[in-house]
Amino acid sequence: MSHDHVHMPPEIKDKRVAIAIWANGILTLAQIGGGIFAGSLALIADALHNFSDMASLVIAFAAQKIARRPADAKMTFGYGRIEIVAALINYTTLIIIGIYLIYEGGMRIIDPPEVKGWWVVWLGVIALAVDTLTASLTFSMQKDSVNIRALFLHNLSDALASVAVVIGGSLILLYDMRWVDPAITIGIAGYILYLGLTEIGGTIRTLMLGSPVGIDTNAVIVALSNIEGVIDLHHVHCWQMGEHDASLEAHVIIDESAWGQLENIKYWIKQALAQEFNISHSTLEFEHPDHGHKDAHTYGHG
Repeated sequence: MSHDHVHMPPEIKDKRVAIAIWANGILTLAQIGGGIFAGSLALIADALHNFSDMASLVIAFAAQKIARRPADAKMTFGYGRIEIVAALINYTTLIIIGIYLIYEGGMRIIDPPEVKGWWVVWLGVIALAVDTLTASLTFSMQKDSVNIRALFLHNLSDALASVAVVIGGSLILLYDMRWVDPAITIGIAGYILYLGLTEIGGTIRTLMLGSPVGIDTNAVIVALSNIEGVIDLHHVHCWQMGEHDASLEAHVIIDESAWGQLENIKYWIKQALAQEFNISHSTLEFEHPDHGHKDAHTYGHG
């Protein structure tokens, strides 16, 4: 298992996010005004999505800053997990907005309003340019940050939504198909919901201290149990403190005859964890077979 990432300097990350914030803020105001004037729910839907992007960018910007703080007496694990919290907020807003837009789109299909197609088309084209810019700014950053990945997915869905808005405006101009505007809104909302629901699970799992998705904890226990001198493991915990830093703690029962080789066994365990499972941090408590916990559970504290 490998986690090779091209790490971008923090000041460049901050600059890119700042540019994206300003671009989305200006676009949101333009789309809301244009959507109200043109009577286009799809345009307003795209504006609301862009507004959520701007809020998400602000949250991500703040999270990046806070995450760089070193560990202290108050936060002994450090502040890195704030980026996962930010991602959870961003995915939650995607889901809420998606549900709301499906409702509004359904109401508009029942009674389609008059829509000014040219306004929809031109503002949609401007939105597409800004969304493409923002997505390109965050693309190279999203590979090693769940926080920025949430942003990138916001921006990507925005770009696709803008394409749909332009198509919808064109159909209204050509064929007076007013129902297309709310129908496209529902399509956009469905895609937003799909993104939010498929991505939020991993974020919740990390915050719940679940084992990393790419690590089979049962396989870890088998591998460590096969190390010479190790009899059994219990009270095993495997989790991620940061997005890429897997950690493990465990009670390890050592054979009585191998007790004098404790330091070597610890070294072998840590080597196996690092090389086979990419677990960079481990806390091990060694137990003599005569003084170990009786009937202890493999996982948890039972």
